[in-house]
Amino acid sequence: MIIRNTAISFPISLNAKLQIDFVLLTIALVLIMGGLVILSSASVSISESTVSNPFFYVQRQIVALLIGIFAGFICLLIPINFWLKVSPLILIAGFALLMIVLVPGIGHEVNGSTRWIKLGAFNLQVSEPARFCFIIYLAGYLVRRNKSLREEFTGFLRPMIVLSLACALLLAEPDFGAAFVLLSTTMVMIFVAGARIRDFVLFIITALLSFTALAIASPYRMQRITGFLDPWSDPFNTGFQLTQSLIAIGRGEWFGVGLGDSVQKLFYLPEAHTDFVFAVYAEETGLLGSVILISLFLALFWRIFKLAMRAAAAERLFEAYTAIGLGTWLGIQAFFNIGVNMGLLPTKGLTLPLISYGGSSLIITITCIALLLRIYHELETNTKSINHRYSKLDNKL
Repeated sequence: MIIRNTAISFPISLNAKLQIDFVLLTIALVLIMGGLVILSSASVSISESTVSNPFFYVQRQIVALLIGIFAGFICLLIPINFWLKVSPLILIAGFALLMIVLVPGIGHEVNGSTRWIKLGAFNLQVSEPARFCFIIYLAGYLVRRNKSLREEFTGFLRPMIVLSLACALLLAEPDFGAAFVLLSTTMVMIFVAGARIRDFVLFIITALLSFTALAIASPYRMQRITGFLDPWSDPFNTGFQLTQSLIAIGRGEWFGVGLGDSVQKLFYLPEAHTDFVFAVYAEETGLLGSVILISLFLALFWRIFKLAMRAAAAERLFEAYTAIGLGTWLGIQAFFNIGVNMGLLPTKGLTLPLISYGGSSLIITITCIALLLRIYHELETNTKSINHRYSKLDNKL
């Protein structure tokens, strides 16, 4: 079946047999189902106290999961070539989201940050779909302008200007963590695409100096950094979140205190169901459970990067760059969330993908996984088609 728009051909195949990467799908499903269990335990106290419903956040997360599955199913049916064709339009959509949230009366403010747009009972955190849009745009740019990127400074500068503007809008919300993740992800994509080392190093130095200046200029960010360096020097103020997280992880010891028996989630640990859900999980399941969860994430990222390498070997560069971008994004976010919980990194307000409470994050992450599954499907279909043609040729010979 072909659905056509006046401007863009939008093909959706409903009859073709999908080739599924069951390893990637299984890992994702285990993380999603396990995430619901972890969230149920971590959020029960705050849900009971705020809305008198111990499963309030889990119920909302399940609704987001269903929306994500629907969006992922649609994404799974869309050919990858379509994303390449519309990547410039997707860039405009990403910028529109980041600008709309800053319009007074539209953006919804929470704890001094305007990062959400209220859509009825659902709050859309615009940085999640916007980041997806910029990754798709950049993958398309790296395919179209690869020669210029490798040989000219202007080829490197163009996407950097676009992404710098995106980071500036994210910092205006402010969302320092999202800006850092976006910039880090895009730098990895550009490096893999073959940017010249001197251009790459120059921009990294400029970016580091800019982020350092922003941190120094903001007393709030400086408090977070100094609190991370020595949280026990001020355990009831700047170091409160981190000390409570470390206490939770320490209580878990080898095998944990038991699922549902965390003490730190009982109003000691702030954001126990979002930013610090890993600390609650570590308290309840111990080192063993933490190692299992981290291993699942590592397996997920390895599977994604293996898919990217396979796409690159098949000379399907858009698919390769997209997979690298999505895998890097999820990997950096998971690394920083766990690192923050363990006191290895300063607090950045980043959720743990597929685990933490957050409808926008869950929906977009599932959509990303569906897009990766589509890439796998097209690679498998293309390989079988080539093998079939060679087989017919051999029979004729």
